Amino acid sequence: MTMPDELLYNPFAPGYFNDPYAQYKVLRDEDPVHQHPLGFWFVSRHDDVAALLRAGLSVEVRNLAPGEFRDQVVPEEGRGALDLSMLDRDPPDHTRLRSLVTKVFTRRRVAALRPRIEQLVDAALDRMAEKGDCDLVEELAFPLPFAVISEMLGIPEGDHARIRELSGTLVRSLEIVADDETVNAIAAADAELTAIAADLVEWKRGNPGEDLLTDLVQAEHEGQVLDRDELVAQVVLLYVAGHETTVNLIANGVNALLRNPDQLAALRDRPELEANAVEEFLRYDSPVQQTRRVTTEPFTLRDKEIPAGSFVIACLGSANRDERFYGSDADQLRLDRPEARHQVSFGAGPHHCLGAALARLEGEVAIGRLVRRFPDLGFAGALEWNGRINLHGPATFPVTVHSA
Repeated sequence: MTMPDELLYNPFAPGYFNDPYAQYKVLRDEDPVHQHPLGFWFVSRHDDVAALLRAGLSVEVRNLAPGEFRDQVVPEEGRGALDLSMLDRDPPDHTRLRSLVTKVFTRRRVAALRPRIEQLVDAALDRMAEKGDCDLVEELAFPLPFAVISEMLGIPEGDHARIRELSGTLVRSLEIVADDETVNAIAAADAELTAIAADLVEWKRGNPGEDLLTDLVQAEHEGQVLDRDELVAQVVLLYVAGHETTVNLIANGVNALLRNPDQLAALRDRPELEANAVEEFLRYDSPVQQTRRVTTEPFTLRDKEIPAGSFVIACLGSANRDERFYGSDADQLRLDRPEARHQVSFGAGPHHCLGAALARLEGEVAIGRLVRRFPDLGFAGALEWNGRINLHGPATFPVTVHSA
């Protein structure tokens, strides 16, 4: 897609990847329900985003109205791995798929993982202490959620570096604008990850265990609830979504603390702030900036009628900084902010993030233990952003650490 000049929303404008929030503020103030020249709608205020997410709209791009925009976002050749996952399905398929994994992500089941998560975090902090200067993403933010979701699925050790590379490419399919080179790279990553997931499914058939992947395999085999492609798609989704977003939660949260030393000191001095601090990290710099909906009938927001068949972006990152909801200090990090729990980073309604409780726990344990283990935690170089419009976070994050 070619971006027209003079846009209210332009993710390729200089400085956007370092700070998308300046553009969000302009949109909230000037055109909160914005019809973009490229053919989609962009909703940016908190109350509107929350209403949109709870309205039960479609997430399936096949429901888009015919036209140039639909041709850009609907794949010509079949459906990719994520397109068959619960992330991109409407009821009744969404309900059926989600019900298979919901029991694993209950608050009680997730809370039982705390000792193992603490063990993984402490091991990562030990490695960081030995190195002194290291990359926070490489040493903690990525390996922790990757290890947790791998263990939950019951997946053996494999080529983690390759899977990380592939998942990082695949999640670019969640973004609204992509050039031909990126589109081709996404398709290649989709095919390779799908093949890896299919091999894992076959391996699990012969090596069942007390894990989520075994449950999914047996549900497909015994109850014919999942066909093969759906089964593989859920594995890809859980593998990718199970770590990509939490990487950003941890890294964005630590970045926010290092840039706000008073809040870093408050977290060290008051461990009881940890749970609310995670809500504030999610609000202040959301790991997922946007989510989509598709209207199947006309939908009205702020006296604007969005036609049926429209692609609508609910901007979570903008909603979380809305001064109309959070007050005049919405652009400031405040770990004791009572309204932080109203952040919309996990979405809302039928597609509320299934792994929200797990992400919260991983963020709480990782960041809390990190800042108390290393009282001199600081930047060891320039942070480099990952250049993604949607899954916004650091690609590299050099830090220096010293043990207490």
